[in-house]
Amino acid sequence: MEPLAIQYSDNRQPTIEEILPLYRANQWSSADKPDVLHKGLLASDSLVTAWDGEQLVGLGNAISDGHLVVYYPHLLVWPKFHGRGIGTGLMRLLMDKYAGLHQQMLVADGRAIDFYRKCGFERAGQTAAMWIYAGDDH
Repeated sequence: MEPLAIQYSDNRQPTIEEILPLYRANQWSSADKPDVLHKGLLASDSLVTAWDGEQLVGLGNAISDGHLVVYYPHLLVWPKFHGRGIGTGLMRLLMDKYAGLHQQMLVADGRAIDFYRKCGFERAGQTAAMWIYAGDDH
């Protein structure tokens, strides 16, 4: 059977049962905190999703003041769907919404660095990402 065309949404709210497999497939430690993960995603300024039929295959979110700054904390795509442009599609939805803001920012590591460069991001001068982090996946 042919896979369905990927459908993108900026108003569909996935359930925690749809979200957790995606986070686990990407080995993100936030899957160990399902309640706060779900609440945090739904409370984001923006949450965009990608679907193959009824299967959630990707998501991205944004936190913004709506005027000056936007931060993109999460962008995940099922590993078996990598390389199909889904992450780029999700980022385009987010970036189009926040076009014109003074600062669009994110933290990237590993292979994600090249992906975000292709989306137009660059290293922010001599800045360094800093955090207090309760996860163990970095």
